[in-house]
Amino acid sequence: MEDIVKRKPTNRARPVAEKFPPAKIKVGNRPRYMLWSVAALSVAFLLLALSFFFAQAEVQVYPKIEQIRLEENFSANKEASGNGLAFDLVVLSGEKTKTLAATEVKEVAEKATGTVTIFNSYSSAPQRLNVDTRLSGSNGKLYKTEKKIVVPGMRPDGVPGSVEVGIYAAEAGEAFNSEPLDFQIVGFQGTPKYEKFKVRSKAGTEISGGFQGKTLVVSEADQTAAREALAINLRKELFQKATDQIPEGFILFPGGAAFVVDKVIMPLSDAELTVTLRGTLYGLLLEEEGLTQKIAEKKVSGYDGEAVYIPNLHALKFILGNVGDVSLAEMNNISFNLSGPTQVVWKLDEEKFTAELLGRSKKDFSKILFRYANINRAELTLFPFWLRSIPDQPEKVKVRVQYPATE
Repeated sequence: MEDIVKRKPTNRARPVAEKFPPAKIKVGNRPRYMLWSVAALSVAFLLLALSFFFAQAEVQVYPKIEQIRLEENFSANKEASGNGLAFDLVVLSGEKTKTLAATEVKEVAEKATGTVTIFNSYSSAPQRLNVDTRLSGSNGKLYKTEKKIVVPGMRPDGVPGSVEVGIYAAEAGEAFNSEPLDFQIVGFQGTPKYEKFKVRSKAGTEISGGFQGKTLVVSEADQTAAREALAINLRKELFQKATDQIPEGFILFPGGAAFVVDKVIMPLSDAELTVTLRGTLYGLLLEEEGLTQKIAEKKVSGYDGEAVYIPNLHALKFILGNVGDVSLAEMNNISFNLSGPTQVVWKLDEEKFTAELLGRSKKDFSKILFRYANINRAELTLFPFWLRSIPDQPEKVKVRVQYPATE
């Protein structure tokens, strides 16, 4: 019996599963690291995008300020030349009225008044008549002229020369009140002029106002108080009106305005007195920038014409120099004093300053500030906070100058 030899299987005959065993998948650190890297890059890209689209810079600027106390004299001219200070004049007129009740009984003696026209049919030569020339009325009463006049001579075509003049009764009383009258010049009586100079009441007017006796009147104290109150209120009203109309860049100080009472009218009727006061305000207008520079030249050491302003310039006390009897309307030069505590504030050209900041590194900010003597200090804020340079687009840079409040 043959021995059966057992042959070992060859590789060729090995099962497929044994020939190609299942692969073993190893989970290591490298794939996880790559995942975090991608995430980090995404975040960095997002931050970069945010920085690009939302980048902003804000600069808070605190300008140079110098505290001063004024007690200085200045001068100005209507037509300033060179670096002199100029002034202009604003003139406004108006009137205010107040009615007062007559409460005081008083003995009154009033003379009638009216207006006449005097005609010269005597010659071509003018005729002078003195104040208080006597006129005899057709009512038998005597009247007088209120002022000195000249009656023009007769024209070559024979038309008489004429002039109007106010008259008043020689005596007080209602008897001198009258409808229009004809008159004769008493002083010409017995001469050819007596018939050649005709005097008639002005057409449409009467002679009135004559009175003698007891009547209700407004007390002198009430009249005085009314006039003073009207003057104060009218001055205040005209000053406010002038202030509202001042051109930009000019200033009108309260002490630089003069108020003149032009006329007070006080007719009495029905136991009431209507007081009408007319007046004119004359105001000195000063060029604000020029005045500010003059103040800086006097009070700021080393001032060299830089752009400055004074926040409370209007609050300074203004005293006009002695003008004597000359009205402001006639003055070509003035002197005045300004006094009070104030401050000189340097202005900043914000557009120029912003242009210098665009695109600059944060570390260059201090160097830029050093070139601006009109800046006391400044604070730079960047958003997002990780930015290291100022945006290069003007609309993304906000410069805010912290000027003092103007009073």
